[in-house]
Amino acid sequence: MTTPEIIDQIHKLILEDCRISAKSIAEQLGVSHEQDGSIIHEDLDMEKLSAKWVLKCLNTDQKSRRCQSSEQLLEFFQCIPNDFLSRMVTMDETWLYHYDPETKQQSMEWWHSGSPSPKKFRVQKSAGKILASIFWDQDSVLLIDYLPKGQTINTEYFSSLLVQLKDVSKKKHHGKVLFLHDNATAHRALATHKKLAYLGFQCHDHPPYFPDLAQLD
Repeated sequence: MTTPEIIDQIHKLILEDCRISAKSIAEQLGVSHEQDGSIIHEDLDMEKLSAKWVLKCLNTDQKSRRCQSSEQLLEFFQCIPNDFLSRMVTMDETWLYHYDPETKQQSMEWWHSGSPSPKKFRVQKSAGKILASIFWDQDSVLLIDYLPKGQTINTEYFSSLLVQLKDVSKKKHHGKVLFLHDNATAHRALATHKKLAYLGFQCHDHPPYFPDLAQLD
């Protein structure tokens, strides 16, 4: 028989150990598993949920910056609700690997009639790779640039990409570009921010450990 006292006891056990099993609760209180489950799900309206994996355990300052950035993005939208997405431009870098795949013609072999077709396995990633910087808006890719071999992405190189982006985007975006990129070292440098201001880009802040703002992430 279910009584308020049993319900309170089950609730107390759950509050003391949120990972306790329903079987353990039933054994400790001497109730049936069916009665135990009914009280948990119907009387207490509770269910067991798996933990959700998150990228980083944020501290108070990082959480505050996320809120500020979200509020800033909302202000952008409220100012230009009709043109917000059309003026948004974002970018990211990605490694592209070199492949030398065998063509279908090259893989053909002589076999007897009725023999099974020869197998061709997936090509593995080669040692050669190149870093591509890709800029795009809601409609299409605006610019792709490949980092020359032996170079690294520094402030000077990234600033030159922004100049190229300006030339491409002014043909399509009539208003001020809302530019969003992650917080890589070359992206957050003072010289980069000066270049963005000079080019007339309205740059949105990207806090650390905030991958959901960058669509590619």
